Amino acid sequence: MRPQPLAEGATLLDSSVYEQARQTRDARYDGRFFVGVVTTGIYCRPVCPVRVPKQENVRLYRSAASAASAGFRPCLRCRPESSPGTPAWSSGSWKVTRALELIERGFLDEATLAALAAQLTIGERQLGRLFQEHVGAAPSEVAQTRRLHFAKKLIDETTLPLTEVCFAAGFGSVRRFNAVVKDTYNKSPRELRLASSRSALSASRSDSFANSVTNSVNNAGQRSAGVPITLRLSYRPPFDWRALLAFLAYRAIPGVESVGEQSYARSFCLFAETESMQLARDYQHQPVAQGHFIAHFCPASPSVTLTVWIDNTAALQRVVERVRAIFDLRADSAAIDAALAKDPQLAPLVSAFAGTRVPGCWSGFEVAVRAILGQQVTVKAASTLVARVAQRHGTSYDCDTPGIDYFFPEPATLARASLDGLGIVQARIQAITEVAQRVVSGSIKLTPSASLTDFVKSFCEIKGIGEWTAHYVAMRALSDPNAFPHSDLILLRAAAGEGAALKPKQLLQRAAAWQPWRAYTVLLLWRSYADKQNRTPTALKK
Repeated sequence: MRPQPLAEGATLLDSSVYEQARQTRDARYDGRFFVGVVTTGIYCRPVCPVRVPKQENVRLYRSAASAASAGFRPCLRCRPESSPGTPAWSSGSWKVTRALELIERGFLDEATLAALAAQLTIGERQLGRLFQEHVGAAPSEVAQTRRLHFAKKLIDETTLPLTEVCFAAGFGSVRRFNAVVKDTYNKSPRELRLASSRSALSASRSDSFANSVTNSVNNAGQRSAGVPITLRLSYRPPFDWRALLAFLAYRAIPGVESVGEQSYARSFCLFAETESMQLARDYQHQPVAQGHFIAHFCPASPSVTLTVWIDNTAALQRVVERVRAIFDLRADSAAIDAALAKDPQLAPLVSAFAGTRVPGCWSGFEVAVRAILGQQVTVKAASTLVARVAQRHGTSYDCDTPGIDYFFPEPATLARASLDGLGIVQARIQAITEVAQRVVSGSIKLTPSASLTDFVKSFCEIKGIGEWTAHYVAMRALSDPNAFPHSDLILLRAAAGEGAALKPKQLLQRAAAWQPWRAYTVLLLWRSYADKQNRTPTALKK
């Protein structure tokens, strides 16, 4: 396919706006736009090390999928697959934002476009029109680019057999995988592997590729969780990752999570995510994958080294996307900080705590349980209670990483489990049980497909759960940048400055100017309050 940049119209960005960032290879803009070079037919990241093309020879695209749909091929030097990615919220449409997040989690690997539209209560054609308007590519093209980029990353950075690369990236067949890679890079997967810096190590393993073509899809990717896979995940600076690790460390579940000064580790189980597969499995069968990972931040570069032990590499990309969500790696802190700094009250906080991110989570259900147990008790007490739940009802896990001993129990387990005798008051037990039951039934969705308003309303229907808990869970589990627990006592005090604490309604009015980044202001205000109280940012009861 020959490049057709001029035919894309609305998908093109104004090159003059981003010209300085392109000329200086500004890392803060990495993933915010992609550069299509007309003379070569290649698209690059703005940080590409090659000679900067002339402005008249480039077209700028808002996403890699948009550049690919215009006929450009990904650059082999700057490797667009290693970009931090386009922030989903940059689309400006809630429907598109949620659709992008679901696609990143592999929704279209298992379900149809019609199912994706149904998740968002929108027509399939309307979803396509919104994607063309805000992303510059169809949902299927975004999903295809996602698969291709992850496959290229695995080819370059790992020694996984190419059959496993195929299914780990979400391709349904080896034949399709070969065709897409060959069409895009003009090289077969094996040729790309041999050309990579790891060719000496990978050649012997890729020789098994031809003999593996006839393997069943159901058996592909099965392996021992004892074989580690290491990838590098990039992010846009600034990023105060030390503060984010401190937040996670203070709330870590003993036996499930382990947090160090520069690292975060945990066990995990992955179950089928699409509705049809959940029904088929009755939400109670064995997970599709399990294992553990260690994410290590590198102080010298804007990247995270992720090492994963997993028994089914076909689910590897889902693990990677969950890790990105935990650390909010796709966020554009420079843009968020600039927006919030327009508020005179927040400006000094943004300056003091630049690069503040919203901590996500591995499991929305896990965060919900933790939040319920944390009501009216200290953080330390909540950690003790949640550890007891994991020890009694979680599955034991044997690995070499210290502090990782259990898999946290799934909703189906706690929906029918007894929590008596663990020191949990009866009201909390009833709330946890009902949350688990509603997650199993599907009446509560702890995924990005849920709107903030609908989620808060349904979650607050459970006795003992108020708006604070609902918004806190939404902030971390739904990845909603506008979630805002406005009744939080510390927020009410911190937002008041030197005056008396605000009322919840007053804080809501005050926060209107902070949209759509209210979740980020929560972290800024919590940190500023802790700083004023001469405590570390982690010593907050949340």
